[in-house]
Amino acid sequence: MDYLKAVLNSDKDKEIKSLKTLIKSGKKLNKDIDKYQSELDKYNKKSKKHIKIEPIKVEKTKKIQKTTKAKISKEIEKKAEDYKYTIKSVESRKNMVIIDFKTKVSKSYIKFFEQKVKSGFQDVYDIKGSFKDAYPTKLKINGVKQIVIKQETPNTLRILFEDRYNLKTVYFFVNNKRLILKVLDAKNSSSNSSKTISKKPKKVQYRPGLNKVVVIDAGHGGKDPGGIGPRKRYEKVVVFKVAKYLESHLKKRGYKVYLTRNRDNFIKVRNRTVLANKKSADIFISIHANAIGKAKAHKLEGIETFFLSPARSERAKRVAAKENGSDVRKMSGSTKRAFLESLNRPRITASHKLSIDIQRNMLFNARKIYKKVVDGGVREGPFWVLVGAQMPSVLIEVGYITHPEESRRLYQTKYQKALAKGIANGVDSYFAKNP
Repeated sequence: MDYLKAVLNSDKDKEIKSLKTLIKSGKKLNKDIDKYQSELDKYNKKSKKHIKIEPIKVEKTKKIQKTTKAKISKEIEKKAEDYKYTIKSVESRKNMVIIDFKTKVSKSYIKFFEQKVKSGFQDVYDIKGSFKDAYPTKLKINGVKQIVIKQETPNTLRILFEDRYNLKTVYFFVNNKRLILKVLDAKNSSSNSSKTISKKPKKVQYRPGLNKVVVIDAGHGGKDPGGIGPRKRYEKVVVFKVAKYLESHLKKRGYKVYLTRNRDNFIKVRNRTVLANKKSADIFISIHANAIGKAKAHKLEGIETFFLSPARSERAKRVAAKENGSDVRKMSGSTKRAFLESLNRPRITASHKLSIDIQRNMLFNARKIYKKVVDGGVREGPFWVLVGAQMPSVLIEVGYITHPEESRRLYQTKYQKALAKGIANGVDSYFAKNP
């Protein structure tokens, strides 16, 4: 640009200086500098012969000016084109799809849903961002029928996993700029090997629970029935059965599992986390069923998951009062202070993550049985049963035992198993993202 300005202003000295700079820089960058060297040579010859600049010189520099401006314009356009795309690259590697962003990203950048189609099942991830090569990019993971990637909207990249059976996929972030979508249970497509082989090597199954300890607490028990629904349906019965089914699922996946009670016996609320701490558990899960007075029994329903927090919302206080029972009513001032001191931020954050994964998967599985299961969401509350746990912990309300329809479901074996499997899937998802 300095060179062009010098030419336009007929500034000979500045023009020569600019040409020398262009030649020097061009040599370092291995660029074609012949035209600039030629112009400089002309000046050198003319300076020796004391010849003035001829009018033709201006015409040549105008051509150079137009050519240079065109190149600069193209480069600016190319940079602008690249800049508008926020996703740098998308690739598949082993059982993962890796998305690299140009800027820092968070959980708000991703939305996930599952759906059943004629050809099987789909796991769909809608990712906030735009990718230049979305359409031509082809992704493949062994054992997955197909992976489709497309720019769904100008600011939404969709990645869809499809297979004949229900895939288990999870996602997690790395270094704030990388998103990884991982398939946990892809079938090995190489299983159609030659029939002449007499012995096939045993397939090593992915077991997310290896070296992980989970303590499950079935709420109430013994002399404490918990909530009581229509036809004398007891909370303590429902939650114990769900806890047993959950124990079975987790053990099959490699987890080491302990129950706070293995029969219909009473344990004080404050003593329920003793086992979890003694066994150095990685997570603690307390299972309950919600309840409300007769006036609202037919109105309130739904499943929800709580994590420990000194929240003061009316709903949180009501549910906590029911589950805390007599222990909280007898709390002294010093006990309350100990309660507040126990709420360290890292544990609350980890518990929040666990509750999100459990709620999402539990709801998805429950709706396979009953489509209209109400999502009570993830909530925070001051639950005494979670205070003593030295690890991430959640309290699950699997439904309202007092609701006429929901209490009937809660007593069904198929529904209890669906809830338990959903909770187990949530645990898998949590450890996949937080190993």
